[in-house]
Amino acid sequence: MTTRNLLVRSATHCSINSYFGTNPHTFNSMLRRLLSSSSKFIHINPNSPFKFRPIFLLPSSSLNSPIRVFAMAGKDQTFATSTSGQQSHQNKHTNRLASEHSPYLLQHAHNPVNWYPWGEEAFKQARERDVPIFLSIGYSTCHWCHVMEVESFEDDGVAKLLNDWFVSIKVDREERPDVDKVYMTYVQALYGGGGWPLSVFLSPDLKPLMGGTYFPPDDKYGRPGFKTVLRKVKEAWESKKDVLVKSGTFAIEQLSEALSSSAISDKLSDGLAQTALRECTKALAESYDPKFGGFGSAPKFPRPSEPQSMIYRSKKLEESGKTGEAEEYLKMVSFSLQCMARGGVHDHVGGGFHRYSVDECWHVPHFEKMLYDQGQLANVYLDVFSITKDVFYSRVARDILDYLRRDMIGPNGEIFSAEDADSAESENSKKKKEGAFYVWTNSEVDDIVGDHATHFKEHYYVKKSGNCDLSQMSDPHNEFEGKNVLIERNSASVMASKFGMPLENYHEILGVSRKKLFDARSKRPRPHLDDKVIVSWNGLAISSFARASKILKNEPDGTKFHFPVAGTNPEDYMQVAKRALSFIKENLYDQQSRRLQHSFRNGPSKAPGFLDDYAFLISGLLDVYEYGGEISWLSWALELQETQDEVFLDKTGGGYFNTTGEDESVLLRVKEDHDGAEPSGNSVSAMNLVRLASMFTGARSDRYKQYAEHLLAVFEKRLKEAPVAVPLMCCAADMLSVPSKKQVVLVGKKATPEMEGMLVSVHASYDLNKTVIHIDPNDEEEIGFWKEKNPNVAAMAKSNVVAEKAVALVCRDFACKAPITDPRSLEASLLKGKA
Repeated sequence: MTTRNLLVRSATHCSINSYFGTNPHTFNSMLRRLLSSSSKFIHINPNSPFKFRPIFLLPSSSLNSPIRVFAMAGKDQTFATSTSGQQSHQNKHTNRLASEHSPYLLQHAHNPVNWYPWGEEAFKQARERDVPIFLSIGYSTCHWCHVMEVESFEDDGVAKLLNDWFVSIKVDREERPDVDKVYMTYVQALYGGGGWPLSVFLSPDLKPLMGGTYFPPDDKYGRPGFKTVLRKVKEAWESKKDVLVKSGTFAIEQLSEALSSSAISDKLSDGLAQTALRECTKALAESYDPKFGGFGSAPKFPRPSEPQSMIYRSKKLEESGKTGEAEEYLKMVSFSLQCMARGGVHDHVGGGFHRYSVDECWHVPHFEKMLYDQGQLANVYLDVFSITKDVFYSRVARDILDYLRRDMIGPNGEIFSAEDADSAESENSKKKKEGAFYVWTNSEVDDIVGDHATHFKEHYYVKKSGNCDLSQMSDPHNEFEGKNVLIERNSASVMASKFGMPLENYHEILGVSRKKLFDARSKRPRPHLDDKVIVSWNGLAISSFARASKILKNEPDGTKFHFPVAGTNPEDYMQVAKRALSFIKENLYDQQSRRLQHSFRNGPSKAPGFLDDYAFLISGLLDVYEYGGEISWLSWALELQETQDEVFLDKTGGGYFNTTGEDESVLLRVKEDHDGAEPSGNSVSAMNLVRLASMFTGARSDRYKQYAEHLLAVFEKRLKEAPVAVPLMCCAADMLSVPSKKQVVLVGKKATPEMEGMLVSVHASYDLNKTVIHIDPNDEEEIGFWKEKNPNVAAMAKSNVVAEKAVALVCRDFACKAPITDPRSLEASLLKGKA
């Protein structure tokens, strides 16, 4: 994120008390307001303008005067840092972070600040010295984290203040989301916004005293700098320590009480599931941008749960005969996906999507690439392709997946986390700049593309003066003057017609040109790669690879692909998913305890698996199985669900906590619901439980359904008052309310063309309320599994053996229609909704 889109936030106000002793009545009032608002207060909303928006909190010397929240509006966005954190003074300082594995912590290992990792050693130091803790939280690809490092944490003067007056702790939010959640919750509840770097001052017993996000180093424009803030906190600690500690303790107590929500009933009120879905998608439709696509205004974030809920709602409307409304909802999604894919938020040269667009037309992005975006967006494009059969969407899905295969997968199948927004402009440059790897001058395109440069430049709106002029928000400080962010303002068919050439020839020219630019770009200094492996994010990507392995087989014969799409055989995508699962099982799963670790880099992290790790991985495992994977993956999903229920489930109050509660240094145990840049663990868990309940019968199915009902009841108020905050949970609630469940049981020998044809056909149409089970009647492991878990399936397998054929049984609650042996007949039956 750069300052080019900060102008509208240059003087945002929060009318709340000073951080020096928060008034209890005021804090309670803020909690009530935030609880009743549409923005979930218990965590950062990644779609809020405050995400990545560098703000600092101006402390007041008066206990009763308001705090102002300001945005920085400086112009120089270049800064010196390296991906390892080792700069020109790398040998002068080394701190405790040098022994850590996190790329973010290693970036700070040679700061003059005497950093500690989160842990008892730091806490003990603070207690013994009786000084506050300065906690800094960020992640390795965070632009403003880099800025604050260079401006403050590399400065000897600032470091001396921190070392003399505080114990300083550095946390990677991706490695310890549980710690980040506690203090981001506090900052958001108190100040109304948040972001990274998160800067919080704590008592030695870890209670928050005050906090903010980015602080510039020095006082400017009447605003306090970081050094002033440090002095103010030190003075307050020395003069009013008891008030500060009491305030922090009160804040944590109030947050803990507010977050310990429990269900009044063990199920949702009648009709609420349908109402929540309707009101959620209605609100999204009202925020739809018919000119540029997307939901809401700039900056625009690709929040995948929004189009997912719209697609699901469209399907429900179609089933109820409201085809006009269904088509309108689908049109909003499809047009938004087209605008995103043609915009600069999409990396046309290398594939995949950047984090978000700073303007309303998806043009100039924040150039960071995150794994969680890639996995979810690939699935949305796959969904729309499965409905429309338009290869525009399948090509974009391939583009994303092929980017991951080429640049984001390790030697053992592990999928890495992120690529930075910033990189050096040249090999000899000591400065990094946002987007340097991705932008082009007009002359560069001429020189690299050659003969077809004219066509290419017109297609991608490349201009001599630079093209970041489509919106006033794109580049207000002329940071990209003379530079171009590739964007398609017209479709390829329109441009091919304009140039008087066949569409396929035009696609070929663009593909060859993109490959030339890719080869040239490969010689530039690359952005930092965060090669940390996060289980939850891998689960999201695993799902998309598994689904693509079958859905993409419905592309028309002879479909051609152009760089950066590699034209991968869809079956290869399933192998990518399985290799990633194998890496996690071998490196991040304890077979004895049946517990996950959260992340891996040069070994497992110290952090245990969190709710999202279990929920997202279970979802990925279910997709791998349903799209043709072995029974062992389904078996592991059940095993993980049992552990999740044992460790995270609130058996009395309902729903899942995000942590195990076993780490005493983590002061809040939260039940999250907001579906933001990533879906909430509870939303995904609800969908997992509905899917599992549909696969099985008897007590097991009843238990899954009961847990799902109780979970949703915990969040009844949210579903009733602010459903747009939880689009995926709205879908889960509706799925649970469907009176009878559809199963498609495929019987036959695995790894045969006949079974493959049936799997492709069963997944040819979009339907979240469909469960796919496949079983080989001659496989003893599979028969044994189903005899124990659902005897109905084992009996179907034994009684529906047809030599050299795969048999499909379309069922409702395992009451099945006549067997089908022709893939096309199966596809037609499912498409027409016959069951």
